[in-house]
Amino acid sequence: MAMQLPSSSSSSSLSNDFIYDVFISFRGIDTRSGFTGHLYKALCDKGIRTFIDDKELQRGDEITPSLLKSIEHSRIAIIVFSENYATSSFCLDELVHIINYFKEKGRLVLPVFYGVEPSHVRHQNNKYGEALTEFEEMFQNNKENMDRLQKWKIALNQVGNLSGFHFKKDAYEYEFIKKIVTEISKKINRGLLEVADHPIVGLESRLLHVMSLLDVGCDDGACMIGICGSGGLGKTTLTRALYNLIADQFDGLCFLHSVRENSIKYGLEHLQKQLLSKTLGEEFNFGHVSEGIPIIKDRLHQKKVLLILDDVDKPKQLKVLVGEPGWLGPGSRVIITTRDRHLLSCHGITRIYDLDGLNDKEALELFIKMAFKSNIIDSSYDYILNRAVKYTSGLPLAIEVVGSNLFGKSIEEWESTLDKYERTPPEDIQNIFKVSFDALDKEEKSVFLDIVCCFKGCPLAYVEKILHFHYGYCIKSHIGVLVEKSLIKTYIEYDWRRRPTNVIVTLHDLIEHTGKEIVQQESPEEPGERSRLWCQDDIVHVLKENIGTSKIEMIYLNFPTKNSEIDWNGKAFKKMTKLKTLIIENGQFSKGPKHLPSTLRVLKWNRYPSESMSSSVFNKTFEKMKILKIDNCEYLTNISDVSFLPNLEKISFKNCKSLVRIHDSIGFLSQLQILNAADCNKLLSFPPLKLKSLRKLKLSGCTSLKKFPEILGKMENIKKIILRKTGIEELPFSFNNLIGLTDLTIEGCGKLSLPSSILMMLNLLEVSIFGYSQLLPKQNDNLSSTLSSNVNVLRLNASNHEFLTIALMWFSNVETLYLSGSTIKILPESLKNCLSIKCIDLDGCETLEEIKGIPPNLITLSALRCKSLTSSSKSMLISQELHLAGSIECCFPSSPSERTPEWFEYQRRESISFSFRNNFPSLVFLFSSRVNHPSYYSRDYIVNPFDSIRVHLIINENVYNCGIGLEPGHTYLFPFNVQDWYLEEYHKFKSMLDDALLKNEWIHAEVRFCNWGKEYVVESGIHVIKHLTNMDDFQFTDSFLCKNRISDEYLKSSRSDMKLLSDEDISATLPRYRALRRNMLTLLLRYQRYYSVPNPYYKKIDSQTCSMM
Repeated sequence: MAMQLPSSSSSSSLSNDFIYDVFISFRGIDTRSGFTGHLYKALCDKGIRTFIDDKELQRGDEITPSLLKSIEHSRIAIIVFSENYATSSFCLDELVHIINYFKEKGRLVLPVFYGVEPSHVRHQNNKYGEALTEFEEMFQNNKENMDRLQKWKIALNQVGNLSGFHFKKDAYEYEFIKKIVTEISKKINRGLLEVADHPIVGLESRLLHVMSLLDVGCDDGACMIGICGSGGLGKTTLTRALYNLIADQFDGLCFLHSVRENSIKYGLEHLQKQLLSKTLGEEFNFGHVSEGIPIIKDRLHQKKVLLILDDVDKPKQLKVLVGEPGWLGPGSRVIITTRDRHLLSCHGITRIYDLDGLNDKEALELFIKMAFKSNIIDSSYDYILNRAVKYTSGLPLAIEVVGSNLFGKSIEEWESTLDKYERTPPEDIQNIFKVSFDALDKEEKSVFLDIVCCFKGCPLAYVEKILHFHYGYCIKSHIGVLVEKSLIKTYIEYDWRRRPTNVIVTLHDLIEHTGKEIVQQESPEEPGERSRLWCQDDIVHVLKENIGTSKIEMIYLNFPTKNSEIDWNGKAFKKMTKLKTLIIENGQFSKGPKHLPSTLRVLKWNRYPSESMSSSVFNKTFEKMKILKIDNCEYLTNISDVSFLPNLEKISFKNCKSLVRIHDSIGFLSQLQILNAADCNKLLSFPPLKLKSLRKLKLSGCTSLKKFPEILGKMENIKKIILRKTGIEELPFSFNNLIGLTDLTIEGCGKLSLPSSILMMLNLLEVSIFGYSQLLPKQNDNLSSTLSSNVNVLRLNASNHEFLTIALMWFSNVETLYLSGSTIKILPESLKNCLSIKCIDLDGCETLEEIKGIPPNLITLSALRCKSLTSSSKSMLISQELHLAGSIECCFPSSPSERTPEWFEYQRRESISFSFRNNFPSLVFLFSSRVNHPSYYSRDYIVNPFDSIRVHLIINENVYNCGIGLEPGHTYLFPFNVQDWYLEEYHKFKSMLDDALLKNEWIHAEVRFCNWGKEYVVESGIHVIKHLTNMDDFQFTDSFLCKNRISDEYLKSSRSDMKLLSDEDISATLPRYRALRRNMLTLLLRYQRYYSVPNPYYKKIDSQTCSMM
């Protein structure tokens, strides 16, 4: 017989799955059909779920349960205070409920003062005072109503003190609405933290307790609270949930995970930089904590910040991150989790919450969710279930692990497993994790112990790469099992811009201690008898005393400082006959090793302490070794014979400053895929290469290397070579044996000259050359004059047009030419003869003055921020002759005096519109904006997507984001071809357009621009390509506007092939479209949310709503 567990309400309020993003409280008679209606539509059009009560006229004096539900299920409340707001008892009751409920839940309330002063609301004077006086007279003999009046006054005073928006009479309403919508978007677009992998149980009561300590609604000053408890109780889970609930209240946010661990691993200055970058959105660079403290004080003392420091264990961590509340602005809150209550008291923190385990009911609910993955369970499990829950003693992590282990097992298996659990005393909770460990197979156990001892906190890709050489392709499956068993976890790491950077492997402290205890119990007294060594003292003891054994399989040594020295005799590895991985990150050794075991698969020894790879050490075949990394070795002078490493896949000796010679055998490692010799600045020569598996070759920074290595055989797998700042003077003729090479980058190689044999490399498609004109000598041999390169992408940092001309002679089939950032002054006339070039990128060429030649088959030319470009060159780019076919896109900086050419028949400020039927017309579109901000023309300026001007196409009241972002201060010309635009749901758009065209009716189109945050002068124009367009099926809207801009003569000459609307047509259609355009800006606010992602947006305008506005 099955029973169903009642679903808990405790998690519902924590899920943040709000029904509405915004609840608007307003006085209908004041603003419903005006400001509030426009704000509501702008929010909805932006994709923000907004509640507005549209039943005001039918409601009574009491707030209905459904309205209360709408308030309580909204994330943010906007209170629109208008002149008559306080005359409504309903509005005032609504306000009281919002203030009380949102304060309790830590949610955001934003007051909007529309036509009233904030002080009038705060102090209840003027119209607000008059309204409340009238209520007071009405309520004189009713105590209940007088209490109600007092609550109104308190609520008005509280909300009047909140930061909000004040609309002033001389402001534009649409700009004011835009500002509100932008702020709301920022709040709701903030990323939430994942609270827990398991279902959330028992958090609500704990959150309410912490919320009462925080007093989020009070902005008098900053305050700190502590959350204290042992490991596994859920301190981090609690603070993540808290962060999600109250983050909207703050201007800056920072959640610093694992302070204890990261302060050891990266240092406290790293945590200071994280704190600053997360709260301010900037990168900071300083070298010591003493430099970080004044920066934190100076930059954050006026900012309202939410700072969470997770797992603090040292007083110094608090001292350098947030020494006292005064470091942060008023209203800031600092939450600290720790296992040490004394640490909080020493820092002067008196508001402390001692976290306890789950009560019996909560523990039962969570255990059922983990063990049955459902609320419905077989009642025959009742007894054994209670026994299991009792065993876990309310520890959430223990419940999670034990429940996961029992999932899908029979009652007999439960009893057997619990019998095994109960042989361990309840207080020794770590044994719970050992039981989980025992349930793994042999290889899964080994992978788990490897991660516990050596790889916690490492990127998942790195862990998989290293352990792949131990376990083969099964490693992904093994890690998957460990994740499922809740023994390890993975999380995504983000940079300060909130972009994902890495997937990190981690595990709970209790599980880590359990795993390490398992290894230590292999030999409690003798570390040399254990399978893995990670503890610094144990490793030093084993190496110094030479007591290693065949039991050791992995060593991971990372001294806290590079200068720690180990005095040893170098013989300790001889007895470690099963050692597979040796990783030494930091630390100095008195001498190099005299022996290494042949079982090694991974050898990573930073600052390897020998002058060479001695034959006495590498005196046998290391058939199993896959990775050899001996970077940053200051004494290493030569790489000796490596033929004993036949299966090596990666070798790296980068930044070995004393390295002079490399043995020829390195060039014959048939399995080698990556060879990294970067920054070996004394390396004089490189041996010939015959590496059939090689994919990457890194020689950058080898400033003493004069010759590129000879290539002895065909190398098909090589894809990319980067030569930066080398001393290489020539590439050998055998360079063309790199037949797989597709991408070659050469930068800062001052004496290097390319051989003509490079033209024989048929797979070479991209070449990037940065630096020197002598790299490409003038063609003077028979080979270079008869061969044609397949390179179709060429990147140059050209300093003169002669170099560019030579480069185009070498690579005559180039289709895309990147010259961005070059110091070239002239784009030569010889480009007229380059038939293959379709795209030219000149962005940031600040010295470019003249464009003398345009390739005949050019499709795109971009000259963004080419601020020295002459008027004659701009005139050529905007000439009608260049755009006759209507196929070229180009852009260049606008000039203050620039006017739209007369060959654009229709010219307008801001939006532009036309009508068509039967076929979409062939048009050339011009857009020009001028802006008085010099930074826009700086080559270092990076366009913020919120600064770009977006193009929207409106067809029969359907709005489409065209996927085009235009940089302000520039002129753009491009074919008006919707097939080439990236439109979301393009097939739906095409279907709509095809259906409309079949009706042979006039279709109205409008192009509108949307920009945020700056004022621009915008002009636009359309030219009709008449030989591709039936002029009987095309007409301009608002035709009288273009008459004012175009001469009568021009109009007279164009009238024969251009149909204009009659006066009757204009009078009939123009008012409707003008009204539509007046309201379009409000509609387009919705698109701001999508500017930071590549996908555009589609929305059908509610024509009925438009007509009402």
